[in-house]
Amino acid sequence: MSEGSTRATGLIAHVWTGLIVLLLVAVRIPWRVANPPPKSSPTEFGKWLIEWTDPAARTMHYVLYVLLAAVPLVGIAFLFARGHSLSLFGFLEIPSPWSADRALARKLKEVHEVLGNLLVILALFHTMAALLHHWVFGDNTLKRMLLHFRSRNAH
Repeated sequence: MSEGSTRATGLIAHVWTGLIVLLLVAVRIPWRVANPPPKSSPTEFGKWLIEWTDPAARTMHYVLYVLLAAVPLVGIAFLFARGHSLSLFGFLEIPSPWSADRALARKLKEVHEVLGNLLVILALFHTMAALLHHWVFGDNTLKRMLLHFRSRNAH
């Protein structure tokens, strides 16, 4: 976006979205540890599939959680490296703990963009894998995810 109020508003929305994601991850990870997903009950066809996809899915979850935390944290570091403060939803401003450093800011911006793109790509891959399980393999992976979410929110 070109310089101006639209760009400033977009940047604020971007930062606040990152803060919301960071807050959700901070709540989600302990919740996930306390409420592990239910075990699957594979069909005969699915038994061989789960042997190699279960570790892959578990690894994917860990990588997604790390990225969901790392992308906003690197974004905050980028703001600070530019010498900007961090607005916590307009209620509180956290000033940059260091002086502006253009070289560091450029590197952090690059890392933020690469990690953000990786997060989107892996999230899309993860979504496609869930749909593949549901439509092609006909197992209960997607249903387990939805039932686990519903049963935990009903309490």
